[in-house]
Amino acid sequence: MASDIPKVVPLTCHGHSRPVPHLNFSSLVEDDQYYLISACKDNNPMLRDGITGDWLVVIVSIVTNCLAKTYNSGLALSLATRELYGKLVFRRTRTLQQLRLQISPRMFYDFSYRGNIDGAADTKPRKVWDTHTGECLHTLQHSHICRAVAFPIQSSPQILATGGFEKKLRIFDLTRSGGSNSSSPTSPSPGENGNGASPITSYEIGPGAHGGTIKSIVWNQDYNILTTAAEDRKVRWWDLRSRHPVIEYAVEGTIGSCELNTLATRPNDPGILTVAAGKSVYLFDGVTPGRLLKKMDFRYEVASAAVNNDTGRLVTGSADDTWARVYDLRTEEELEVQKGHHGPIWSVSFSPDGKLYGTGSEDGTIKLWKACREPYGLWR
Repeated sequence: MASDIPKVVPLTCHGHSRPVPHLNFSSLVEDDQYYLISACKDNNPMLRDGITGDWLVVIVSIVTNCLAKTYNSGLALSLATRELYGKLVFRRTRTLQQLRLQISPRMFYDFSYRGNIDGAADTKPRKVWDTHTGECLHTLQHSHICRAVAFPIQSSPQILATGGFEKKLRIFDLTRSGGSNSSSPTSPSPGENGNGASPITSYEIGPGAHGGTIKSIVWNQDYNILTTAAEDRKVRWWDLRSRHPVIEYAVEGTIGSCELNTLATRPNDPGILTVAAGKSVYLFDGVTPGRLLKKMDFRYEVASAAVNNDTGRLVTGSADDTWARVYDLRTEEELEVQKGHHGPIWSVSFSPDGKLYGTGSEDGTIKLWKACREPYGLWR
C-alpha cells in the first residue's frame, strides 16, 4: 500500500559544501514558526527558516577562529578553536534566543537567552562564554574529545551533561565554581583555567560503566533520568539521584543515531526515544527507562531514523544508499522511497508540528519533504 500523501517535489537547501552529519528543528515559536539548524564539515553551521528552508544565519569558522552571529537576536561571539564540525541541536524551548548548538565530536556551544555560550574543542578545556561581553565564565575540564552534551528540558537549566572519548558521563553544575574531577563534586581538577575563567564543579555518573565512546546523551522529560548511547553498542538509562544505571539495553549493531522524538501537537508528550543501530530501529518509551515499544528490522544498515507518533510514520536514512524510506509504524510496510540525494543520509528529523521532515546527506544538501496532505509552506 502506497502512502496517501501525494508525491511532491522536495525543497532542496543549498549552501553547504561538504557532508551534513546532523540537523534538527526548533520547537514552535511565534505564529507557529520554527527554525532548522544544520551542521556541516565545511565548518559553517547554518540556521534556516524551518518551513521554507530559507537561509537566515551562517556561523563561520576560519582556521583557528570561530565567528558566529545570530542577526535577529544580536548575539555575537569569537572563539579560538582548531576545527568546527559535527552536529547541532536546538534545545526544546519556546524562544529562538534559547538555542543550543551542539557540535560533535570537536566542539559544542550553548547559546542562551542570557547570552552565555558553552564550547569544547579537541583536548582543550571546555569553556562557557558570555556572548555579549566575550568573557569566559567557566572552564569544563576534559582530557579527551567531547562527543555529546545535553541540558535538562527546562527554561533556565543550571547543569549540563557531557560525554565522549573519555567514556565518562559527567554532570557539571554551572551555579558552582570550584574544582572538578571524575567522581567528586568538590575536588579540584587539573589544568589551567585560561582567560580568568573558573573551573566548574562536576561529578561522574557510573564510573567505568561505558565500554566505548559516548556518542549521544538525551535528557528525558524526567529531570532525574538521562540516556546515553555508546560505541559499546549499549543504551543506558541513568538516575542522577543514585548515580547508577537504572537499566541498559544491548543493541545489535553500531549505533548511528539516538534521538528523543516529540511533537508540539502533543503537549507534555514524553516522546519516543528512537535509536538507529545496525540493521534495526529501536523505539523506547520516553517515560519508562528501557521499555522497548517496538523493534523494526531492515535489510540495510540504518544510519538515522525519526518517528512521527501522530501519523504513525517512521523515516530512515541509510549508509548503504542515498534514499530516505517512509514506513508505517503499525504494519512496518514501506510506503515511500524518497530519491534525490546523491550520498548517504546521516540525519533525519521531523518538524515540531510533524508536517514535514528534513534529511541531511553526505552530498552536502538538506532536503525538506512534505509529510501532510493539506497545502503547507511553499507546497500549494
